[in-house]
Amino acid sequence: MTTYRLADAAQLLGVSDDTLRRWADSGRVTSVRTDDGHAGIEGQALARLARDLADIPSDGADAGSHRVSARNHLRGIVTAVKRDTVMAQVELCCGPYRVVSLMSREAADALGLDVGVVAVASIKATNVVVEVPW
Repeated sequence: MTTYRLADAAQLLGVSDDTLRRWADSGRVTSVRTDDGHAGIEGQALARLARDLADIPSDGADAGSHRVSARNHLRGIVTAVKRDTVMAQVELCCGPYRVVSLMSREAADALGLDVGVVAVASIKATNVVVEVPW
């Protein structure tokens, strides 16, 4: 079973070490001791917490009244919007990740996408590479 140090788990979740410690103290997530005596989070518990934090149903349904086929949803905050006459480039910060989307200006305007707005990036791709860090 993989166990992550609190600092590493917090980074993966996009929260501070202190936040994760408070969640462990309150019972929101169960902490364990690592082999070197530090507080840690087991991988499966970390994955459950990450899914809970994403606040997106895993069956492809969103919180509204429609269903979508894209399974990869990243909730974040809009950090930049560049609009021209036809297109808009929207940047989201989703935890530690930066996601950039190109869409029509009309779509960005209709969604009210501006800096500070919470949005969800739905990613559907036919070619996704997953790597494990060394």
